[in-house]
Amino acid sequence: MKILIVDDEELARARLLRMLKTLGYENILEAQDADEAVALAKEYSFDTVFLDINMPKVSGLELGYEIKYLNPNASIVFQTAYEEHALEAFDIGAVAYLVKPYSIEQLKNALERVKKPKAAAQEELRILSKFGDSYLLLKPEEIHYVKADLSEVMIRTAKGFSYYAQKISDLYERLEPFGFVRIHRSYLINTNEIKEIETIEQSKLRFSFRNNSDNIESSKDGAKAFREKFSV
Repeated sequence: MKILIVDDEELARARLLRMLKTLGYENILEAQDADEAVALAKEYSFDTVFLDINMPKVSGLELGYEIKYLNPNASIVFQTAYEEHALEAFDIGAVAYLVKPYSIEQLKNALERVKKPKAAAQEELRILSKFGDSYLLLKPEEIHYVKADLSEVMIRTAKGFSYYAQKISDLYERLEPFGFVRIHRSYLINTNEIKEIETIEQSKLRFSFRNNSDNIESSKDGAKAFREKFSV
């Protein structure tokens, strides 16, 4: 497990590092502020990130959105001396919330939550996408379709397009259990959002949607795969 500790207090970082090593974790990096944390999140893929909430300039809550955007599969554990931020922390998608000073047993319990089976986490899937200067925390059913855009994707919802820092093939693995199909190397569509399917030239398919006026065309291979899957 690769772990990142983000805390502006050196003593707090040292204490957490000590406890993690006592529990047998060794692959750990540290950051003292948001800039360092973002730089590390761009360079590495972390399994778990411990975020202090009360930090200067950028709070841990704000940083949590950016970390989840850069490392979508990272488990966030917030740590703070105050309890009043717990609800917002879980809205961001935190798996645990530790109130300082916490014990090594409480830390161990938080890490056990991180290790929950992926199947259980999949049932509560949320996609954190960037929407201008803010973020959207999307349920799969809110997504109409996904379009590849270089090394990231554009996600179409009722609010318009937002961006997600993951390749379309990786996102497809997460969304397929929720009724998404790949009809083109650049498109995933939510079959629950399909309004009408039209056959066009070269046996391709054109899809229209229930909750937007867009039309998406499949590739020949995508049309064939769709027909085989749904006998269209």
